[in-house]
Amino acid sequence: MGDHTPKLMELCRRGCMAPLEGLFPALTLPAQATLLTGMSPSGHGIVGNGWYIREIGETRFWLQSNRLIQAETLYQAARNLAATRRQSFTCAKLFWWFNQGAPVEYSVTPKPFYGADGSKVFAIDGYPKSLPLRLEKALGPFPFYSFWGPMAGLASSDWIARASAWVMRNHRPTLTLVYLPHLDYDLQRFGPAHPGLAQNLRDVDQAAGLILEAAADIGGRVVVVSDYGLTPVAQPIFLNQVLRRRGWLVVRDGPFGETLDTFQSQAFAVADHQIAHVYVRDQAMFGEVRSALEATPGVAQVLEGDALKAAGLQHPRSGDLVAIAEKESWFAYAYWLDQRRAPDFARTVDIHRKPGYDPCELFFNSDLFMPKLRVAARLFQKTLGMRYLMDVIPLEASMVKGSHGLLPGDPQYGPIIIGEGPQAEFPRHAHQVKEYILRLLAGD
Repeated sequence: MGDHTPKLMELCRRGCMAPLEGLFPALTLPAQATLLTGMSPSGHGIVGNGWYIREIGETRFWLQSNRLIQAETLYQAARNLAATRRQSFTCAKLFWWFNQGAPVEYSVTPKPFYGADGSKVFAIDGYPKSLPLRLEKALGPFPFYSFWGPMAGLASSDWIARASAWVMRNHRPTLTLVYLPHLDYDLQRFGPAHPGLAQNLRDVDQAAGLILEAAADIGGRVVVVSDYGLTPVAQPIFLNQVLRRRGWLVVRDGPFGETLDTFQSQAFAVADHQIAHVYVRDQAMFGEVRSALEATPGVAQVLEGDALKAAGLQHPRSGDLVAIAEKESWFAYAYWLDQRRAPDFARTVDIHRKPGYDPCELFFNSDLFMPKLRVAARLFQKTLGMRYLMDVIPLEASMVKGSHGLLPGDPQYGPIIIGEGPQAEFPRHAHQVKEYILRLLAGD
């Protein structure tokens, strides 16, 4: 970080910075669930950013319900601790995942409105219901376009930081959880050593500084945690195409392209950065499917049975097999063999419909003439009440230069923790962060 992050370095000077070990899989939702519960996915149930829900036969990504976490969370434990000491406790949860239905006093999270005609209107939701309205009145509308998609960038983190500072100063929560997503975007687009990294660091330092100042104003103590690090990648792996060529993955062709048929498929993969959960209908096929996965270039290993347990991924939501990528590879979700039959949602930002994570959503299709003008034209269609498709996303997975999911072999690509106090008191493992925060809240 160094000279690019003076505000965070000042926090380091008052305390220290240390690496965090053992957060696997190093993905957003599992990482945040581990930080909140102190458990691995085997215990809290969040096995990825998405997974196949066997009961309904559908893959779902980026779910927000707090009830998905199957273990006691930090804010539940902190509330119980305060009750035993007859102390008051309030919590603000700002843009962390699993926000909806969380037992906190203040929450804000992205939540669009969806119309019956398939239209979408960007919005935020929260608790109490008046809070998002008050924040947007004070700060202006949340820049949803910059939270995800080809225009994702600093504006979202800056707004979140200003909103968090507003909540802290106006409500003084006992515990405030803030998620700043900004660094993810360019590190996935261009890799962790791209020329603009210094500016990315300066930008996130400015956003973090707003929160540090608010914390100082209310006498708060700050702990900064990165949930994972990103590594450079050069090779996308198309496991679903491998499975389809074997005749195990089945699609349904239709007027809007090919869609994955999970009910008739014997095996398919839910791709998630450098991890892929592979669901196999018949246990008798496990060995054959595993051999096909292991023979695929870029696959480092395939976990099953005791190996899943050892990795902390033994859970009914996990795949029957879990493929792990080599360090410079990552898993792309595409299952079609002909781009002309790709589903219409493949060329859009559609995080809930795609049966896998798609970092291509961070790019504009370079084959389009003036893609931003195309966006404007589509928005004009929307204002006229016409049906439209925001088809501006490329299908070229080779564009992606950064990914995550693996335990880092090099500490420079791993997560860190920054805070006040002696380094000897800092957690060394992501599973210890929950108990560390509880000790701070208890004043130990």
